[in-house]
Amino acid sequence: MTESTATEFNSADFRQAVGNFCTGVTIVTGLDDGAPVGFAAQSFVSLSLDPPLIAVCPAKSSTSWPRIRAAGAFCINILAADQLSICRAMAQTSVDKFAGIDWRSGLTGAPIISGGLAYVDCHLYEEHEAGDHTIAVGEVKDFSLVNGDASPLLYLRSGFGVYGETL
Repeated sequence: MTESTATEFNSADFRQAVGNFCTGVTIVTGLDDGAPVGFAAQSFVSLSLDPPLIAVCPAKSSTSWPRIRAAGAFCINILAADQLSICRAMAQTSVDKFAGIDWRSGLTGAPIISGGLAYVDCHLYEEHEAGDHTIAVGEVKDFSLVNGDASPLLYLRSGFGVYGETL
């Protein structure tokens, strides 16, 4: 048996290592005094079927999440491969992220972005502190597979792609 020794933690190396796990890309949306708010997130997971719960992990530095949290409801929009421009718009700060983006209100009022693969509309169920992120658990109130034939927008090794293609 080989004894391992601890090395000093290097956040850049850690990010590179876990960046080898391919994820889909989502846009988390909500309303703030009737105005749409959103941000891009890849830390999303189906958490429970009974009750139906999902989890998303916004950074504590997010300026959008506190505004969405205050509404008590949010929608996870699962992006299709041709929605990279929407992802990039939602990753910016201090701009009108919804300019030119077609959306409608979901059951909770949160924006459902047109053209995505699917959406999951939720009420905020609970939150947990987790380092520099928050684990936000949503109780599913509505969902739909909208465009099941389209390819998903993927994120791998700090870049976007579609089934082996880099965008």
